[in-house]
Amino acid sequence: MASTAGRGAARWARRVPAALSGILAAVAALATAELCAALVRPEARPVTAVGGAVIDRTPIAVKDWAIRTFGSADKLVLQIGILTLLALFAMAIGLLALRSLRLGAAGAACFGVFGAVTATGRPEGSAPDAVPSLVGGVAAVAVIVVLIRALRPVTGPVLVAPDAAGPRPAGDGGGEPGGAARPSVPADHEESAEPAPSPEDGTQEDGTDADGTRQSTRGGPAPDGEGVGTTSSPVTTRRVLAPFDRRRFLRAASVAAAASAGAGLVGQRLLRSGDAEAEAAREALTIPRPTDPAAPLPPGADLEVDGLSSFTTPNKDFYRVDTALRVPRLDATTWRMRIHGRGVERELELDYRDLLDRELIERDITLTCVSNQVGGPYVGNARWIGVPLAELLREAGVRPPSEGGPADQLVARSVEGMTLGSPVETVMDGRDAMLAVGMNGEPLPFRNGFPVRMVVPGLYGYVSACKWLSELELTTFDDFDVYWVERDWAAEAPVKTQSRIDTPRGFATIGAGTVPVAGVAWAQHTGIERVEVRVDGGEWQEAQLAPAPSEDTWRQWRWDWEAEAGSHRLEVRATDRSGETQTEERVGTVPDGATGWHSAVVTVE
Repeated sequence: MASTAGRGAARWARRVPAALSGILAAVAALATAELCAALVRPEARPVTAVGGAVIDRTPIAVKDWAIRTFGSADKLVLQIGILTLLALFAMAIGLLALRSLRLGAAGAACFGVFGAVTATGRPEGSAPDAVPSLVGGVAAVAVIVVLIRALRPVTGPVLVAPDAAGPRPAGDGGGEPGGAARPSVPADHEESAEPAPSPEDGTQEDGTDADGTRQSTRGGPAPDGEGVGTTSSPVTTRRVLAPFDRRRFLRAASVAAAASAGAGLVGQRLLRSGDAEAEAAREALTIPRPTDPAAPLPPGADLEVDGLSSFTTPNKDFYRVDTALRVPRLDATTWRMRIHGRGVERELELDYRDLLDRELIERDITLTCVSNQVGGPYVGNARWIGVPLAELLREAGVRPPSEGGPADQLVARSVEGMTLGSPVETVMDGRDAMLAVGMNGEPLPFRNGFPVRMVVPGLYGYVSACKWLSELELTTFDDFDVYWVERDWAAEAPVKTQSRIDTPRGFATIGAGTVPVAGVAWAQHTGIERVEVRVDGGEWQEAQLAPAPSEDTWRQWRWDWEAEAGSHRLEVRATDRSGETQTEERVGTVPDGATGWHSAVVTVE
């Protein structure tokens, strides 16, 4: 029993630091890659590249679930998941390296190769993007080799006769005269089933059993020539694994951790420095006064009911749904955009100043994400400033299909590789589609697309609202499928009429009496005509509608309810200016937006 306990203690004495060695190797890889990515580009970091690839390959149902469950924290959850899996993989590599240093080093190298292949395979990837991961892989191999070698025993194995009180060194040819007991096992030695490390890679020596023991029954020399003396009765010998030098391992681990921390801190500082420069450049910008400003909001456009979404959504509260794990921090002074493709007679290449020097328009426009569930938060209204998109396209010689143009799809490309496709006919039909440069009186926030994004009233964001815009290409829906269409979403997606109850919130407890029920309704580029509310499946009651500046914005609504004690279910539906009333049928977001009536169950006391 004591022998078994000793073997177990020796086994864990090496396996725990071996697993830690794998973790430290992974940390070194990430830190070194962080430093290199600061010199290449931030999107080349392994976690960012792998995370983007995971998003690209995640089934739609899982993405929808993640957005519903985690909201704007979905990307943070993904990164935590990636790092957790990496930690488990790293521990496995450390344990593998304890058995075979060559295989462990190969596993660490695979980390770098996988990151490099993933980074270059991203839509916006290029050959330099492989450098951070490859350098990180080299760092991981170096750390795992140094630390695992530090776990090797400081002396060779010794042999133990189970009928004696302790071990004797292998090759000791003397017995104990008169049956005297052999010397006891040194206190810092543990009898172990771990294989004795070979000089090359730590694997067990030839001739040992699977548990690391070498046994022989002999009255003379052992078959392999190891002298154990001569005895009149068989002697069974067992190898005892000598301990590793803990101080040596801790020194090596400390150096690896300190070097990794230093590389990571320098990389982070360089990245933050670049971000700070981009933010300072944005702060220094002034958006010119628009040539065609938006009219003042009509009186009463904001009903100012507690709990009701404000008519204009503050920039800090405007929803964000995209696939970018890191918000691009672009320098407006170096930004460029190209317009080209089928039917383009004159290619245009524009910089930021070119846009600001043009005639700008200002409009109140509501944007909606196709991932917005019934009653969901992914809708917001802002006052945008930008260049009319149709005018730019006509300047390039583009004609819509109704005028004989050969292209029916306008593909917008983002600097982070996203592609979105809008119908050319729609963006040129006279609506206020624009390349936006300003939002609520200031340059676009980075998270909302700085320096330039597309805004097209009446279309869901995934087919129109490209952020961090870099290119516009004229093509056809038959010739090219954009990112989301490849993933089974609809190619064309006009916004569906929707309404939402903002107050009282679902499952709220409220007092009896007159209760304002209020919310918002939208049908961009069609407009809201009527909103109705009902309680517990009763008669529909028409709500008061706030005025709106145009058909491209949402409208606030309010209905005063004489609430009585009990549990009640509130429902809302809207009718747009085309005469279409929301359907009661609940349909999910795929492939072109959710339908159904929003409801809220409340308790009245």
